[in-house]
Amino acid sequence: MTTSDTFTRTIAELDGGDTALAFDVMRELRPHLTDADEFAELVRAQRREGYRLVVAFDEKDRLVSLAGFRHMTNLYAGPHLYIDDLSTLPSARGQGHAGALLRWVDDEARRLGCAGVHLDSGTPRHDAHRLYLASGFVIPAFHFAKSV
Repeated sequence: MTTSDTFTRTIAELDGGDTALAFDVMRELRPHLTDADEFAELVRAQRREGYRLVVAFDEKDRLVSLAGFRHMTNLYAGPHLYIDDLSTLPSARGQGHAGALLRWVDDEARRLGCAGVHLDSGTPRHDAHRLYLASGFVIPAFHFAKSV
C-alpha cells in the first residue's frame, strides 16, 4: 500500500528486495547495526515472525523515516500492532514524517481488526515521547528487562 499526504510525502511498505534502502534511517535508532546487508538479513529473519517495514519519503523522494512493526495477539492486549522501530533522519525531524507513519500504522491496525497499537520507548527519548503522547498514546505500564 502506498499513500501520499498533502505534504507530498509518500509512504510505502518495503518488501524484502528493497529493505537495505532503510539502513541509514534504522541506524539512527539502532547504532549497533553497522552493515546494510546484515541489517537486511536481520529484517528478513524478523519477517518470518510477521515484522513489516513501512517508510516515508520526503518531497525529493529521499527515504527519511521508518516504522517497523508486527501484528501480535497476547492476553493483556488482545490483537494489536506492536511498533518495534520508529526512526527519522535528524535532518528530517520535526517535519511530520514519524507522525504520518504513526497514522498509517493506526489505519493498518484498524484494517486488521486490532484493538490498538503498542510500543516501548527508551526513557531518555523525550522528543519521541512528546510525539507519542500527542498521537494519542498513553503510558499504561513500565517495561522491565534484565540480562541473563
